[in-house]
Amino acid sequence: MDLFEKFTVDMGPLGKHAGIEEGYFMFPKLEGEIAPRMKFRGKEVLTWSLNNYLGLANHPEVREADRKSAEKWGLAYPMGARMMSGNSDLHDELERQLATFVKKEDAMLLNYGYQGILSVIDAMVDRKDIIVYDAESHACIVDGVRLHLGKRFVFPHNDVENLEKQLVRATRLANETGGGILVITEGVFGMSGNMGALQEIVALKEKYQFRLLVDDAHGFGTMGATGAGAGEAQGVQDGIDVYFSTFAKSMASIGAFVAGDTSVIRYLRYNTRSQIFAKSLPMPFVEGGLKRLELLKKTPELREKLWTVVKALQSGFRERGFNIGTTQSPVTPVILKGEIVDAAGLAYDLRENFNIFCSVVIYPVVPKDIIMLRIIPTAMHTLADVEETITAFENVKHKLETGVYHTSELAAAFE
Repeated sequence: MDLFEKFTVDMGPLGKHAGIEEGYFMFPKLEGEIAPRMKFRGKEVLTWSLNNYLGLANHPEVREADRKSAEKWGLAYPMGARMMSGNSDLHDELERQLATFVKKEDAMLLNYGYQGILSVIDAMVDRKDIIVYDAESHACIVDGVRLHLGKRFVFPHNDVENLEKQLVRATRLANETGGGILVITEGVFGMSGNMGALQEIVALKEKYQFRLLVDDAHGFGTMGATGAGAGEAQGVQDGIDVYFSTFAKSMASIGAFVAGDTSVIRYLRYNTRSQIFAKSLPMPFVEGGLKRLELLKKTPELREKLWTVVKALQSGFRERGFNIGTTQSPVTPVILKGEIVDAAGLAYDLRENFNIFCSVVIYPVVPKDIIMLRIIPTAMHTLADVEETITAFENVKHKLETGVYHTSELAAAFE
């Protein structure tokens, strides 16, 4: 069989929908300044799909810092990987400030979040070690676990009782192999909005010998008294051995970092292959990162405004009978009963008739009988935006429940 034959025979669970108006449902194009209201196919839509939690993407101080840095350095400097020729004092300074902010001894910059944590996991464990991870972990964690040549165990989402069972198994195996145990979870889970059960997991360290890696992409900047993340919010930041976050959410940029004890970060600097063999993070992203971190620290009112919008949105949905799960964060999933064939009509209706753009999540990300409308509030949204959205959702929910979308022409394409 020709290797390429399968690319047309089986496109996978998402790829099978590729022919259904690509550019509208799959790979849609939002245009204009990053803001609550943008353009989609020439018309203005209220947008709830951008992880710009604190509104830093178009903050005037951020834009000015980005502009000046690009003019001064261009996008090439520094050239080469950091270990060889791509290091700078500003890279070191951003790492120092990030480490201090998340209350760790040291930190290491990463070029991208997805690639970064995947490579960190790969560097931290060898075939003698055992990984235990949450079943709802992001794809970047799952792919990092797949690289692991040793044993791995998975526990149901936030099921600490089952986690302990897996730790018993992992401990027994580690005693045989002479390896260690790495537990991986998230600070905030990006679909459900739940925080990881960090308090309960950290408490298990008194009984079992393991290290804890937390991916806090959605928690960094949004959770905790200072925005230092889910560990701070739960009072267990010290119990997190390796803390990871991306710049693609609250920092509204490109890049990521990992933080922990000095010995751990030093080891990762010399063993994280995605950084050793890749060009250094360009200077505008480094200087821009310093400015964004400065604003994150000195403007708590942005986080307060975000939470004003979050609370209004989530309480409004609950008061009007919507199921938003058990979210504990700004991530707001609106969970509806329906089939994949309903999703296209519902999304089209929201965008064309109510001028609202949000992510519509379907199987295999959620079960086959579920449609999730994933809302990401930001500090730039208003309470009027909240009311407009909830009213529109009441309309589409009624249509969904009365079968309007199931009989639409769009739905037939998904059969």
